[in-house]
Amino acid sequence: MQNCIKLNVITGCNLNNLIDIGVNLTGKSFQKDIPQVIERATEAGVSQMGVTGTNLQHSDAAIELCEKWPGVLFSTAGVHPHHAKEWTNKTALEIHNMAQIDSVRAVGECGLDYNRNFSTPEDQRFCFEAQLELAADLKLPVFLHQRDAHDDFLAILARWRDQLKAGVVHCFTGTVEEAKAYLELDLSIGVTGWLCDERRGQSLQQAVKQIPLSQLMLETDAPYLLPRDLPGEISDKLQERRNEPMVLPHVCAALALYKGEEPEEVAKQTSELARRFFNLS
Repeated sequence: MQNCIKLNVITGCNLNNLIDIGVNLTGKSFQKDIPQVIERATEAGVSQMGVTGTNLQHSDAAIELCEKWPGVLFSTAGVHPHHAKEWTNKTALEIHNMAQIDSVRAVGECGLDYNRNFSTPEDQRFCFEAQLELAADLKLPVFLHQRDAHDDFLAILARWRDQLKAGVVHCFTGTVEEAKAYLELDLSIGVTGWLCDERRGQSLQQAVKQIPLSQLMLETDAPYLLPRDLPGEISDKLQERRNEPMVLPHVCAALALYKGEEPEEVAKQTSELARRFFNLS
């Protein structure tokens, strides 16, 4: 088998119709050049991108972007655990109303993040369960976030899983054991350029070997998590330290390497799952 990554260089791959399930296009770093970012992504073979909603403001901004690039962008609507303290009954109503818009294909980004606790764990758990209830009522999948909160996150999801249409643990960086726990709940797992980090990515490199390709999706989480091993012909096109969805083929090739699969097969299966999960045409 010939992989696309050899000495940190992508060679000879024809990866098209990739889907980046998580891009933070509403952030400040993309304000000045979103059209160019999308153009570079599509030229690189990324046909569709999910714009992540992290609070009311960013969820609304994500919807506005989708209106400008229909068929290329889709979005989520939700409240990230960092903003959990902002959750009110009005928030729930506004997310519910946003979810009626065609471009919104999942509730989230929602979950738990005990790493910095910008909102208290109690507020985070309340906000998380409120969004799971909303997703269950709306029959939409959930776009999930977990950092340093695996046990509580898993316990809450286990209570709600039967009522949820589907869920993807976005930006997974955890262990084999954590991955297996999510797979037992029939959750999908999103993989980023963290996989390409020779220092911190070793746990993820081992974990993806145990995750069926049929339950994996690709994402950049741009502008964050820029792969450390990008070849010059890619990194030269990027602003310093800013990740972009055009990097997704590199993530795809890295996943293929650690899965022992052909990159084209990884591209095909991850995109097919993303289309089913987000109900994309």
